[in-house]
Amino acid sequence: MDAEIKNFIKVWITAITSLCYCYYIVARIPRGMIRLFFLLPIFYLFTMLPCNLNSFHLGAPTAFFLGWLGNFKLLLFAFDQGPLSPPLPKLLHFISIACLPIKLKQDPPPNTKNNKNSSHKSTPKSHNPTKMTRSMLLVIKALFLAMIIRAYNHRSNLHPYVILALYCCHIYLAVEIVLALAAAPVQAIFGFEIEPQFNEPYFATSLQDFWGHRWNIMVTSILRPTVYIPIRCISANVIGSRWAALPAIISTFIVSGLAHEVIYFYFTRVHPTWEVTWFFVLHGMCTAIEVVVKKAVANKWRLHRAISGPLTIVFMAVTGGWLFFPQLIRNGVDMKAIEEYSILVDFVKVNLPLHLPLGKS
Repeated sequence: MDAEIKNFIKVWITAITSLCYCYYIVARIPRGMIRLFFLLPIFYLFTMLPCNLNSFHLGAPTAFFLGWLGNFKLLLFAFDQGPLSPPLPKLLHFISIACLPIKLKQDPPPNTKNNKNSSHKSTPKSHNPTKMTRSMLLVIKALFLAMIIRAYNHRSNLHPYVILALYCCHIYLAVEIVLALAAAPVQAIFGFEIEPQFNEPYFATSLQDFWGHRWNIMVTSILRPTVYIPIRCISANVIGSRWAALPAIISTFIVSGLAHEVIYFYFTRVHPTWEVTWFFVLHGMCTAIEVVVKKAVANKWRLHRAISGPLTIVFMAVTGGWLFFPQLIRNGVDMKAIEEYSILVDFVKVNLPLHLPLGKS
């Protein structure tokens, strides 16, 4: 654990140094292919750095923050797009947004700003309950995650379908908590207004709702300008604007699947089996079909959310058990992640004693 933490610190020092290069040197290079050329070493570095980490709970966030989000944000930055453009006023702001899963809230439209003073004054008051509610929900979710981890002690007595359900809940809760914890210090230090990374995905009423508006919104906001919008513009010139969204949707899911394959390689260090890519290809095709059906019925007929919601969650669980989890389970990533919790607890007990010796203040 000590060696892993030292490697973790080295990886992030290297990443921060690389972002200083981007802020002070690359930002002064004209946008376009020339700037992209000067960013190529950083793309390579961000892709290789997670290979220096072996633990799941340190390697997984690092792989996601640098190998995926960091590279995609810098790709947009090369063309003066995305959250890093226009250049941010301070280096720490640039570093935080470049390598952490945060997205700053956009200013409201001008019409909203020109509303009556009474409504404008009431806005801060309406924000506080929302933040408190989100904080309470996060605490409740952390307790549920602890209960799930505890339940793994009895996995030999659990039905495989119950274990699969626990894995689904585990991934959702762990990802949301890690992303929230990563964003919290930046929000507290700089006072950023940050958009939530998740929007209660268990309330999704369709695949389009789940992937587009509820699940890991940070990834959605990055894939939209890097993949979806360019492919849609190209497709509109070829097949017309009416159906241009379909290849854009499928292409976005394919890119997401390939990015997951890279993340899986960091976890397993074995050759990809492409199962997780097919998981996202399947969901991309089903989402595209869903869009076509919605256009065909034109709001004349719609399933009640009490039916469409459970169907969406069941579809996610079934396809996840079929294509998303097998590669992780075959390579023991699930057991490794579970075992690391006890290692982490022991490490904290040894290095962070809960009380001072008697007679000392």
